[in-house]
Amino acid sequence: MSIADLAPHRFPAAWRWVIERVWRLEHAFERAKAAGKAEDDTRLRILFVLAVFGLLFLFAGVGATFAALFSDAGKGGAGAGLAVNARADLVDRNGQLLAMDLVHYAVYVDPNEVWDRSETRKGLLGVLPQLPGKRLDKALAGKQRRFIFGGLTPDQKRMIHDLGLPGVSFEPEVGRSYPLGNTGSHLIGFARPDGSGMAGAEAGLEPALVAGAKDGKPVALSIDLRVQGALEDELAAAAAEFRPRGAVGIVTDIHTGEILGMASWPDFDPNRPGAASPDQTLNRAAASVFEMGSTFKAFTVAIGLDTGVATPSSMFDARTPFQMGYRTIHDYHGTNRILSLVEVFNHSSNIGTAKLAESIGPERLAGYFKRFGLTRPANIELRESARPLTPKVWGADDIASVSFGHGIDVSPLTLAQAMGAILNGGNMIPLTIRKQKEGYCPKGVPVISEKTSMTMLQMMRANVVGGTGRKADAVGYNVGGKTGTGEKYDPAIRAYSGYKQIASFAAVFPTDGPVTAKRYFVLILLDEPQGGIRTGGIVAAPAVGRLVERIAPFLGVPRRTPTIPMIGMTPVSPEDGL
Repeated sequence: MSIADLAPHRFPAAWRWVIERVWRLEHAFERAKAAGKAEDDTRLRILFVLAVFGLLFLFAGVGATFAALFSDAGKGGAGAGLAVNARADLVDRNGQLLAMDLVHYAVYVDPNEVWDRSETRKGLLGVLPQLPGKRLDKALAGKQRRFIFGGLTPDQKRMIHDLGLPGVSFEPEVGRSYPLGNTGSHLIGFARPDGSGMAGAEAGLEPALVAGAKDGKPVALSIDLRVQGALEDELAAAAAEFRPRGAVGIVTDIHTGEILGMASWPDFDPNRPGAASPDQTLNRAAASVFEMGSTFKAFTVAIGLDTGVATPSSMFDARTPFQMGYRTIHDYHGTNRILSLVEVFNHSSNIGTAKLAESIGPERLAGYFKRFGLTRPANIELRESARPLTPKVWGADDIASVSFGHGIDVSPLTLAQAMGAILNGGNMIPLTIRKQKEGYCPKGVPVISEKTSMTMLQMMRANVVGGTGRKADAVGYNVGGKTGTGEKYDPAIRAYSGYKQIASFAAVFPTDGPVTAKRYFVLILLDEPQGGIRTGGIVAAPAVGRLVERIAPFLGVPRRTPTIPMIGMTPVSPEDGL
């Protein structure tokens, strides 16, 4: 059998060509040997070796070119030189950068190489005044190379390098940078130096951020920076005017559950979380719970309508205080007359709301509150989402208080999620800080009927046109809403304080159009505002009106003819209700 007979039959022509060339070369060696020409034999063998190496280099070059042009490895930067603690960029829903990995530097000192300890100490502290002197002294007096400070910017590194200090060296480290500073700080959160998320989206979206770094793709949050900026601006203006202990602002898309803006005041710089106080880093929107006051009347009225216990024209006698259980219930500014349900809502009557709750009954009221999500933390990616404080037993005394927002403490996010179910057609939809795909429409869990939801939109619009929420109106945007003023329990006097209050306004716009129309929820809340009149209609409602004016164009909501509210009510001043 010849060598050619060993060739694979799949490539006979190519194989025969190779075998033929090898056979001829080998016979050339034999002829050179037989002729006694050693120099010819040597030349042929050198030529053969060069040819083999040339082919190897050719194959290697072709392979490298193929890998560079056609291989998926490294596409989009995926996996290319990733640090152990690498995280994906965070961007807003329009792709604007919110957080990114940035190379920083750590500075080390090796005392064995330091020439002048005094000069080294002076030089380092001159560039890094925040460097603890004791730590530096300990490193200079030691015997081994030690880390002394991290998170240096390239400029700081250059300044130290230019000092020419022997024994001072640097090592690169990946740090998290927040280019917008305080903007969106509580929603974005911050990460530890080791790269793990500590708060906000940095902690709640940890798996997505790690995976995004490997894929080379940013993680898009649901917020719109334009909405976020306007929200923070109006919240800061209200805080400057009323000097509260703290404040919260939220804007959501009620059909998708997306958080378009979320602010907690005071805020902080996530680039320097250690410099902020616990009060500044506290996310009041998610981690704090409050007695929300009369905003809860929206839930009680919606439940009354949905159960058929009442209609908008049902009448309630609010002429005298109402005794329920051990409680005697009064109105903030008594109307001393019989009110329709619409007027109960617009006058924010505690008496009328408590009588409605009595008709609903403890069992049904508690069941609806649970379906509204008011007895559990808001369903959102934020780890800070706090659990509400709810009655242990839903008796007559409890439903009297809970019906108008006392005796139950919830976070602003929990309130926003539950309000969405009232306003979007009746479905409970979880909140999210992730941007959803265009056309995203979660089914949700039904809580109330679509008819009840549409009626509540009309009642909330009526409250802004002629009720306690008139200062929240933004011409042409058909704003609806409900005021809330909850008294805070004061441990010092072991009773509810008549001065320490939670003032809020829960709004929706636009209230007109079909149930599927674009619709947004807005909440402004001030904790312990100062001044003369501190009701939600005076403190929070004006900020809502100004905010809607600013953000409606960003959200694609055009001005339209103002809708005519439900009839059967008398005008009421914003000062006259809770």
